[in-house]
Amino acid sequence: MAQSTDNPFVIFMLIIIIILGIAITLLANVVLGAAQFRAERPDPDEDKRTIAKAGAALALPTVNGISDTAFYLLVSVVALEVFIIMALLYNLRVIIGRQKAAADKATATEAAPAKPRISWWDRFNHFKPITQEADLDLGHDYDGIRELDNRLPPWWLYGFYCTVIFAGVYLWRYHISHTAPLPLEEYRIAVLHAEHEKAEYLKKAANNIDENSVKLLTAPSDLAAGKAVFETTCFACHGKNGEGGVGPNLTDEYWLHGGSISDVFKTIKYGWPDKGMKSWKDDYSPSQIAQIASYVKSLAGTHPANPKPPQGTEYKQ
Repeated sequence: MAQSTDNPFVIFMLIIIIILGIAITLLANVVLGAAQFRAERPDPDEDKRTIAKAGAALALPTVNGISDTAFYLLVSVVALEVFIIMALLYNLRVIIGRQKAAADKATATEAAPAKPRISWWDRFNHFKPITQEADLDLGHDYDGIRELDNRLPPWWLYGFYCTVIFAGVYLWRYHISHTAPLPLEEYRIAVLHAEHEKAEYLKKAANNIDENSVKLLTAPSDLAAGKAVFETTCFACHGKNGEGGVGPNLTDEYWLHGGSISDVFKTIKYGWPDKGMKSWKDDYSPSQIAQIASYVKSLAGTHPANPKPPQGTEYKQ
């Protein structure tokens, strides 16, 4: 009889075991590498640390420096591969044992009748041979369909047991120990995280303003900021109330270089050196220039005392 190792199925299973072993080794290296990377990372700033603390309630604590989702996914994959390896080893042992038993039986007697072989699938599901159906018959016959008292397959039973354990862990985690957020709390944490990201985005986007994208600001905080700069820098030429002095009157409807918010922004940003107006782009950020321009636009129609006569061309919104 041919050697067991010459069996194609045995060779196939050995190859699968080797491949799964390599996969487990690679996954272990991934976990160790991720843990080392996390350990070597510098601490984030205070804002990110605050959000990290809030976001930590969304899931289980990190393990070995990686997120709980990645950790449990890797552990599940490794556990599955270990289970497959154990199953293949078990089947390999069964096959070799059967071959050895068959060889011993064949040498002992040629006349003995062969017993029916039970496949590993039948063993795994605890299937009963058809010769034992009479013992399992419950006596219920429905149009030729007989009811048998078959035991549920082990995979189904153990799957059910796992769901019971999972339900217990879920109940304890979410409703008793409160170590994980319920949907409403999770929503609030997500909103807090989104507001933080929005604030960070606006901080960066505020300085991307130019004369083509500037918008008239009407918020009291923006106008107050623009007024503070105007009263400390611009009043020398335009007067404290925009009535004009060395520079033109900013409260009437006449403008030398255009009266739109874009024109005013451009005038402040680049200036008109030939007319005594310097460029302020190196002194103030784009967001500050937008605040100053918006405050200047808010002076229209205020009628200050001793206004300078109109200059330039009339501009109507």
